[in-house]
Amino acid sequence: MNTKNLVALSLLVGMGAVLHAVVPGFFLGMKPDMMLTMMFLGIVLFPDKKSVMLLGLVTGLISGLTTTFPGGLIPNIIDKPITAFAFLGLFLAFKKFQKSIVSVAVLTAVGTIISGIVFLTSAFLIVGLPGPFTALFAAVVLPAAAVNTIAMVVLYPVALTIVKRTKLNKPTEIITQNNSSEHKIID
Repeated sequence: MNTKNLVALSLLVGMGAVLHAVVPGFFLGMKPDMMLTMMFLGIVLFPDKKSVMLLGLVTGLISGLTTTFPGGLIPNIIDKPITAFAFLGLFLAFKKFQKSIVSVAVLTAVGTIISGIVFLTSAFLIVGLPGPFTALFAAVVLPAAAVNTIAMVVLYPVALTIVKRTKLNKPTEIITQNNSSEHKIID
């Protein structure tokens, strides 16, 4: 993981935090989690374990700090890393279709549903739910999956174009000089 990738990931998390703070809670304190879209976008662009762990932890912490759900900090911190690695696993399992906007959109919907289930389950076990599980799932998680999927369909082609033009996720090249053992790293 190089500095360029860290900056790109932090920008995605920052944009996700702004979107998360701006979107109001609408059903028993719950709201669609736009940080998930940015986390998923970061995983698609930088699908390595270190980046995914970093994204999961930071997204969980920031999402937990800005949540309108009562007692939502700990469930968010539990939810996001689990969801991040589940999304990465699904993304890598469908390697053949990784560049397809349809597959990324479907994975975003599935990832949002996984996140909703993990969040609601952990919230139920830790602090309790302000309403029935199925009502919260139907009223918040499913609409959030739709909103996140639409957002990903819009954002993914733009982000992919930016990454290609800036060569953000290219591996670092190691060039040997004069047949010696000295190496120069180029970012």
